Amino acid sequence: MPRLDPVSRADNTDPLVESMYGLLFGDRDPAVEPGTATGTPGDWWTVFANDTKVFEHAIQGFGVYRSVSIDPILREWAQARAGYATQSQFVFSQHCKALRGLGATEEQIAAIPHWSAADCFGEVDRLVLAYTDCLVYDLGRVPDALFDRLRGHFSDRELLELTYVASLYMMHGVMSRALRTEWDDVDERVTEVFVDDADDDLLRISADDVESSDGEAG
Repeated sequence: MPRLDPVSRADNTDPLVESMYGLLFGDRDPAVEPGTATGTPGDWWTVFANDTKVFEHAIQGFGVYRSVSIDPILREWAQARAGYATQSQFVFSQHCKALRGLGATEEQIAAIPHWSAADCFGEVDRLVLAYTDCLVYDLGRVPDALFDRLRGHFSDRELLELTYVASLYMMHGVMSRALRTEWDDVDERVTEVFVDDADDDLLRISADDVESSDGEAG
């Protein structure tokens, strides 16, 4: 379950939310009967409906990214890589599907996590993936040499669009994980491992213990 309560159809009063619920869920109340045609629970929509202005802004963002002038497959490389880099299974998975629909090969989709070591991407694909890494992993720290290479393939308008879309999906990945929506409803895996009958004292190695061990080894 997501961390925020879903907004039911019965409790919603916003026309845009109702319109999207109808488009995605038909006559069902998604808070009661979840599930979309793509196989996701659909709780991203019911969580974002908690604030209709945020909901509207997010929907407008979807419209913007679909209307940009750059090649859709290049745009989707950025969105999928941003999902992977933010560790959002939801964003990554959804945009792998979008890439498949645009004609990306299975080899390319499988190589997104290790794109820099893969030989199935063209020059421009690699530049987009490298730029996305600079935006997400390095928080916008982009080497001049990389940006100069990008300028050789994209106009200023296209570079603004690419920067916006990649950064937008960095935000979506982070928010999805924080709110545990859709496929990001997962427990923290980095926790202490408790072992029955384990002796914690074995982990308390002192400097004297190390010196004693070195002396015995000599």
